[in-house]
Amino acid sequence: MVADYKQTINLPQTGFPMKADLAKREPAMLETWDREDLYGKIRSVSKGRPGYVLTDGPPYANGAIHLGHAVNKILKDIIVKSRTLDGYDAPYVPGWDCHGLPIEMQVEKTHGRVGQKIDAKAFRAACREYAYRQVDAQRKDFKRLGVLGDWEHPYLTMDPRFEAEQLRAFAMIIKNGHVYKGYKPVHWCLNCRSALAEAEVEYEDITSPSVYVRFEVLDRTDLAARLGLQSDLVDLDVPTSIAIWTTTPWTLPANQAVAVHPQIDYVLVEFDLGGGRERLLVANERVEPLMLTLGVGAWTTLAEVKGQVLEHLQLHHPFYDRVVPVILGDHVTLDAGTGAVHTAPGHGLEDYIVGRRYDLPIENPVGGDGRFLPSTPLFAGEQVFDANAHVIEVLGSEGRLLKGEPYHHAYPHCWRHKTPVIFRATPQWFISMDQAGLRKGALEAIAHVDWMPSWGEQRISGMIAGRPDWCVSRQRTWGVPIPLFVDKETGELHPRTLELIEEVAQRVERGGIDAWFDLDAATLLGADAARYDKSTDVMDVWFDSGVVHHAVTQLRPEIVAPSDLYLEGSDQHRGWFHSSLLTSVAMHGRAPYRGVLTHGFTVDEKGRKMSKSIGNTLVPQKLTNTLGADVVRLWIAATDYANEMSVSDEILKRMADSYRRIRNTVRFLLGNMHGFDPALDAVPFHDLVAIDQWVISKAFTLQNDVVTAFRNYEFHSIYQEVHNFCVVELGGFYLDIIKDRLYTTGAESRPRRSAQTALYHLADAMVRWLAPILSFTAEEVWSFMPGERNESVFLNTWHSFPAGAERESAIDWPAFIALKADVARQLERLRTAGQIGAPLEAEVTIYAPPEQAQRFAALGDELRFLLITSQAKVVATDTPPPDSVPGHTENVWIEVKPSTQPKCVRCWHLRPDVGSDPRYPELCARCVVNIEGPGEERKYA
Repeated sequence: MVADYKQTINLPQTGFPMKADLAKREPAMLETWDREDLYGKIRSVSKGRPGYVLTDGPPYANGAIHLGHAVNKILKDIIVKSRTLDGYDAPYVPGWDCHGLPIEMQVEKTHGRVGQKIDAKAFRAACREYAYRQVDAQRKDFKRLGVLGDWEHPYLTMDPRFEAEQLRAFAMIIKNGHVYKGYKPVHWCLNCRSALAEAEVEYEDITSPSVYVRFEVLDRTDLAARLGLQSDLVDLDVPTSIAIWTTTPWTLPANQAVAVHPQIDYVLVEFDLGGGRERLLVANERVEPLMLTLGVGAWTTLAEVKGQVLEHLQLHHPFYDRVVPVILGDHVTLDAGTGAVHTAPGHGLEDYIVGRRYDLPIENPVGGDGRFLPSTPLFAGEQVFDANAHVIEVLGSEGRLLKGEPYHHAYPHCWRHKTPVIFRATPQWFISMDQAGLRKGALEAIAHVDWMPSWGEQRISGMIAGRPDWCVSRQRTWGVPIPLFVDKETGELHPRTLELIEEVAQRVERGGIDAWFDLDAATLLGADAARYDKSTDVMDVWFDSGVVHHAVTQLRPEIVAPSDLYLEGSDQHRGWFHSSLLTSVAMHGRAPYRGVLTHGFTVDEKGRKMSKSIGNTLVPQKLTNTLGADVVRLWIAATDYANEMSVSDEILKRMADSYRRIRNTVRFLLGNMHGFDPALDAVPFHDLVAIDQWVISKAFTLQNDVVTAFRNYEFHSIYQEVHNFCVVELGGFYLDIIKDRLYTTGAESRPRRSAQTALYHLADAMVRWLAPILSFTAEEVWSFMPGERNESVFLNTWHSFPAGAERESAIDWPAFIALKADVARQLERLRTAGQIGAPLEAEVTIYAPPEQAQRFAALGDELRFLLITSQAKVVATDTPPPDSVPGHTENVWIEVKPSTQPKCVRCWHLRPDVGSDPRYPELCARCVVNIEGPGEERKYA
């Protein structure tokens, strides 16, 4: 009868479950973190450490979070947690952008527009209430992702204290000479009925009605003289015009000039379009394309001059009784059209700039609703885009239309309404890029920032170098006021402007923005109130978020400026990075950040943008309720976020498989530390079995790589290295080898305690590596770790390895890893042939030249434990037997064959000494020593 030795085997024991069940376990863990105030405890243990500040770019408080939000917040959380583990005090104060048009639009759906069913004050109250509800909903979803932060005390741009600091920031920018009021063209949304900032404009393809228009030359004799033509040799009765091309016919009522480039060659050509001879002045390079468009087969060139010769030539407006000059402009190009540009300073920035140089009228005949003013001849009351057809009709009836045709091109749209915008001159408040050196200062500041990826520096530099002045005023209701008083006669700011803004800021701090809107100017200005206009504009919301670097540092002492890092999507070079840079340089002469990191956008596995119409959207709320937040976090960490981030159900399924491999590895470590107390049972490093020393050294090296990758924000390499470590070094080598030692040696024996010591160092290091990424799982693992420890992995720093772990082993472990792989391939061949059922049923002989044989023989009899065979020996020879098979290592041959020895029922090794002790006829000598004697010794494996 075979004895039962099961009680003598040390099988794994742990309460750490194999099934993660993340969707159920994670919410319970969140409740614990909240109840125990984990974030507060992290702040306490971190007090006094060096600081690291990641400033949160505020999401907009409108609508449910999407997968892009999840990517952004989880990346930030990984960074903050890894810096905490790295020994920094790294606070995270989340924030929300709470003012602006999107919220107004939502409130209008239920309350109507201001002045219809609701007054401005009640409307602002409704906006504030709506924003609070959105903040609460988004906060819940962000917390569900495992993001730790001061969620109960976020910064909100609608917090009266924030609004007051925003006013103080604006005052500082005024003090530094950057603010002015100007009447100039700005992007204007007809739906918003407000000016837009550059960051609020995006370009979409549309088809516009393009027209070629004649501007008739008033004095042909003057033209002939400029061209060097003798008037007695040229028929001056032939109609002569300069041809322009435009895709916005509706702007022609505001035309004040025609611009040509001073250095471009222009020619006078004569042809017949069917109505008799006529002459056109056109850029030489554009003659053939124009004639092809007009259907003209033959023409005559009469003269050629540089554009500068045509300056101040007088033309007739195509349908108004207005004389317009030819002016010179470097903005004129030959990409399309005629080389002559219709110029309306009230409807275009380049037109405005060149118009100022020539002192042209800045006429804007279009109202805020996008309709021509009642005083506009021919087109009064017409909507501008609808008026295009009427303008073309008038051009035709006046004989000024050369050609009309549809033209497909990119055109600016409001990023909120997705509708075309117009350029419209209005009185607005601007932050000048040049009058006090802001552009120069910003470009200099950019060079001192670490841009990741590096192309971000060139991108934002180009944007700053080429951008116009920043229009910071908006004609809306829900926003931070521009608290200025302007002299009605001179247009100058009140001489006590800075002092007045501080008084307003104090009132706003107590009563919110209504304190300004309710304010009677006489309260602050006294008898002078009648001399001044009180501003009714509000600030661009990009200014709100753009002064986070100031407002939050004033309200939260733990957040200092400049910040160590700003992290947002790659579109924010024209958004938050941009506005923050300008305000900080305008206020302090430096960037608000030391580093800027960008991430790509989510796309499906085919590279398509997420779209409800395509049906490829993935909702984070659904993913956390099915896969769990940790799987989503692992996908984000595993993806190279510098580029577009591919995601799909299939990709997430593969990520869940990777998660399970990591979890199962950790479960093996925990299960085999049963009965181990690191304070009492840990074996000193120099006394460990050699392979245990090796794996601890591998983990030590890997930790250095992991920590470096965290510091460099290279999270995908952390995933790859840790996952490979679990699969290759641990699962494919080390853990298989030590099972025999863990299971069959004495529970308290030195060989088993050596293995458990190694497992402890592996687990205690790995749980910390995983914590920033697999936060819930790491916290769960922490609770099952042996030994005395504090309540959360997040209250700790990186694992401290024992002295000696940094030294390289004298044993050539890579050679043994390669050898084991070669042997495993031959064992699999025997198994497939049905000659063995398991590796322990085989014996192996290694043949190698003496030098290599000596290397493999170094493990002695313990080589069999490494190869997981019942017998292994090394033979030194240069002539291996014919039955041996060459390995992948040069000059190494392998011979495997089934063992004929009896099987030990306890360890399953097939050994000749089974039954050598008559008291235990089923056991090998090693097992007898392990269950009754002093226990076996292990030195290598």
